[in-house]
Amino acid sequence: MTQKCFPFLAALIASTCLSAKVITFDFKDPKNVNNVIFQMDAPLESINGSGHGVAGIVKFDPSSPESTTGSITLVATSLHVGNPVLKEHIHGEEWMDVKKYPEIKFVLSKLENVRKDGLHIIAVAKGKMTIRKVTKEITAPIKLTFLKGMLEKRNRVPGDLLVIRSKFVVKRDDFGIRPGEKLEKVSNEIEISLNVAGAAPAK
Repeated sequence: MTQKCFPFLAALIASTCLSAKVITFDFKDPKNVNNVIFQMDAPLESINGSGHGVAGIVKFDPSSPESTTGSITLVATSLHVGNPVLKEHIHGEEWMDVKKYPEIKFVLSKLENVRKDGLHIIAVAKGKMTIRKVTKEITAPIKLTFLKGMLEKRNRVPGDLLVIRSKFVVKRDDFGIRPGEKLEKVSNEIEISLNVAGAAPAK
């Protein structure tokens, strides 16, 4: 073996070691604890609700969090508010039309301004949000918490956890949800809070 081969082999080994650190986290929670909270605060009414049909796959490298990739989805039929009539309206054709558009999805493009804060990774997430088949680029603050070996305390199986928290605002007229209508009762701005944990069982 010539000396010229050694740099190539060293690079190959280093690349293999780095890729081995990437952990795949599944956000479909068997405990159904993962949730999305939404709030619309209009002059006449404040609407608060949640969605529990969360799923998604995120690939995360603890030594290189800026390289995080993945997506989070929410089953639209899981959107819930306490008033059954209001819930029926939200699910209906004029608003979310959950039968025709069964999924809300966010796909991460990149993380920027990444910094560590104790156990947490603080960053700005840039990505694409799709609601009612309309896709818009959005930017949101995000906090990632990598909990090595803690899956057993949550799901009683060995492995790691990745917790994602974020709070941001989208506008319903950006996604064609009755733009400019009923603003006195249904705010155009929708505040969304995300608090989800992904599992990576030990292999």
